[in-house]
Amino acid sequence: MRNFRPLYVQLGLALLFGPAAVNAQDAPKPTIRTVAVHPTRTLDAQVMFHEYCAVCHGDQGKGNGPAAEALSKAPADLTQIARKNGGQFPKVQVMRVIEGSDTVAAHGSRAMPIWGKVFRTLEGPEVETLRVNALMDYIERLQAN
Repeated sequence: MRNFRPLYVQLGLALLFGPAAVNAQDAPKPTIRTVAVHPTRTLDAQVMFHEYCAVCHGDQGKGNGPAAEALSKAPADLTQIARKNGGQFPKVQVMRVIEGSDTVAAHGSRAMPIWGKVFRTLEGPEVETLRVNALMDYIERLQAN
């Protein structure tokens, strides 16, 4: 597998903070750095979510990952998708957002990496589909009761 490092991939985002003793108003603004994609086991959705999504969306999918405060728009709380959609989880729409087919114009530019392109580059279109489906199923399981 080759090492994939496009500029738009903000996978593995890391916040770079100054010393904790610095006054909050003097603290440097959090920044985001781009790192290479680390391929995971294809269908282990929890591992994929942790590797590719949790840095922004948080380990529980609530939009509170370590890179969230450095983004201009807060990441979505993925546990509320069904609630915001009348109690139904929109599987196709979620898959299209993950793969990069759908964007929401009102949200401005897309900060979320287009995972379909990343997965296709890593292993091809067939595995891309399996990965996107696995992530969608995992996000569906995160829905608040």
